[in-house]
Amino acid sequence: MKILAALGASLQIAAPALAHRKDCEQRKADSDAKIKKNGVKEFSLEIVPSEQVKEDMGAVVGSCDGGTKKIVYKRGG
Repeated sequence: MKILAALGASLQIAAPALAHRKDCEQRKADSDAKIKKNGVKEFSLEIVPSEQVKEDMGAVVGSCDGGTKKIVYKRGG
């Protein structure tokens, strides 16, 4: 019974973290729509593994896959 209670408690703790895990392509599409809505016409969004993100790549506008990847925004063509 104690094991079952511990399992239930751990699922309650883990559930919010799993709910926030967003698909990278969906997160990128959401960011794309927001940027276009703000009137920016020429830009790029790139999905990059978190450990490969460098300062000169552009601005990080989101993360996905539980924080293992970042979405990098760069303005211009």
